[in-house]
Amino acid sequence: MRSVLFSAAAVWVLTGTAAAQSLGDVARQEEARRKAVVSAGKVYTNDSLRAEPPGTAPAAPAATTPDKPEKRDTSQEPKKDEAYWKQRIAAERTALSRAQLFAESLQSRINALTNDFSARDDPFQRNQIGQDRQKSIAELDRVRKEIADHTKAITDIQEEARKAGVPAGWVR
Repeated sequence: MRSVLFSAAAVWVLTGTAAAQSLGDVARQEEARRKAVVSAGKVYTNDSLRAEPPGTAPAAPAATTPDKPEKRDTSQEPKKDEAYWKQRIAAERTALSRAQLFAESLQSRINALTNDFSARDDPFQRNQIGQDRQKSIAELDRVRKEIADHTKAITDIQEEARKAGVPAGWVR
């Protein structure tokens, strides 16, 4: 009975000392924090955002469309000639080939680790081999996603070239 009374008294004392912060205190702290902030950060407006390429958004009514043509800074863009398109598609295909080769070697390693795991009797060795196998499987999943990304990038480059009117031989 004594311990129950002692516990109840301790809880009552602790809750009384841990008073909650009042709303006024919070407001004063927030006001001080806002005064300390030097800049509000970057402000984005419609003018600072890039315009979407034509054909991706629904066309606006003619009355609300501005009559000013868009000015693009072409000095920073690379010249999109045959060498540009061939280099771009070749780089993506090389990356795809490298990822596929890496996936094949990872699969070979996983197969070897699986065989080694089943041939071991020592639990410690089996545990180490199992951990290595799981890491290899996780890496293989990552590489497969990378292969899918490279494949999609190649398709996107070909589609972009088609829309730009590039001859098909430049991106083969």
